[in-house]
Amino acid sequence: MKRSKLFTKTLKTVAADETSRNAELLIRAGYIYKEMAGAYAYLPLGMRTLEKIKQIIREEMNAIGGQELTMTALQSKDEWERSGRWDSEKLDVWFKTALAAGGEVGLAPTHEEPITKMMTAEISSYKDLPVCVYQFQNKFRNELRSKSGIMRTREFVMKDLYSFCKDEATHEEFYEKAAESYHKVFDRLGIGNDTYRTFASGGSFSKFSDEFQTICDVGEDIAYLDREKRIAVNEEVYDDETLADLGLKKENLEKVKVAEVGNIFTLGLRYSEALGLVYNDEDGERKYVYMGSYGIGPSRVMGVIAEKLSDDKGLVWPEAIAPYKYYLVGIGEEGEKKCAEIYQDREEVILWDDRAGVRVGEKFADAELMGIPYRVVISEKTLANNQVEVTERATGETKLLTSEEFINKLS
Repeated sequence: MKRSKLFTKTLKTVAADETSRNAELLIRAGYIYKEMAGAYAYLPLGMRTLEKIKQIIREEMNAIGGQELTMTALQSKDEWERSGRWDSEKLDVWFKTALAAGGEVGLAPTHEEPITKMMTAEISSYKDLPVCVYQFQNKFRNELRSKSGIMRTREFVMKDLYSFCKDEATHEEFYEKAAESYHKVFDRLGIGNDTYRTFASGGSFSKFSDEFQTICDVGEDIAYLDREKRIAVNEEVYDDETLADLGLKKENLEKVKVAEVGNIFTLGLRYSEALGLVYNDEDGERKYVYMGSYGIGPSRVMGVIAEKLSDDKGLVWPEAIAPYKYYLVGIGEEGEKKCAEIYQDREEVILWDDRAGVRVGEKFADAELMGIPYRVVISEKTLANNQVEVTERATGETKLLTSEEFINKLS
């Protein structure tokens, strides 16, 4: 991509009512546009980063047998009434609207009910189990306050996977496989070292659920973590009984602020009983399907990474999710000519700042604000030695490579 063709522009400041650092940086760098409180549009740079996050998640969900689908955001109230969750006193984040022809629909805050209904048409025998499906879907939650940028919004992208097993033992086996896949996701996203499997309340489904919490100064939760065992306990279940169950000692735990980036839940028979999801076992006996739910918010993860890995100059993206790997800057006529030669057919990895009349210092500042992993400078001085100057955004380290060495890296 050429900067001269990119319609978005960087900004010096944002509106005073935008108090979250992640949204401030993402708006200034041209990744997102604030439509209203709790609702953001993703611009071309933001879309590229969000799609790369989704692709990493997709690959790991596929690796454990997940099959991707897409369900509707519009929800009929019938299944939700059967589960008891249409009532706003039971689920207080609904967006609902009346249909012109009569009746009501809602915008899905989650998809347990509709996926269970769908599976009543697909599962009838033990031979159909186990199965797991997932989607990337916009969710809608009528949050009372949306003040954490894209970390907590009223419309957001969610990866939700649902597992269907014949019994609890089979479910537990898959559940642990899913937990391990989540660690792989967060490792690949560059926040694995600071992300912990965190034991939280299981509600009516099980004793514990699992949250994946990332250490973050602006996080909304408190957790107690054991760095050696790589697990943590959410403050809501932090007591002597829980610590004993998990084999943890108070003196080994560290209290930190954390931001939730994923969760996995045992649903058990809660929805299969409510919606009649049954199968015939090997003896022909009718049994309810045992279920689990597994969520990661790609947009929320993007916000957490923006918060954690930024500095006073701007964003610092991990290479795996940066919209472009290289930010190319030419100085002088010969430098620009060499940039044009290198850029050719490499538009997917290079963002070339070809803007005429823009000071070099401004181009450098934009490269840092946007968080592109490597800034590449080509000038008459570097060309005199057949070299290019490559500066790593995360460390500030600068290296001189020959033109051939750099082109080989591009290949």
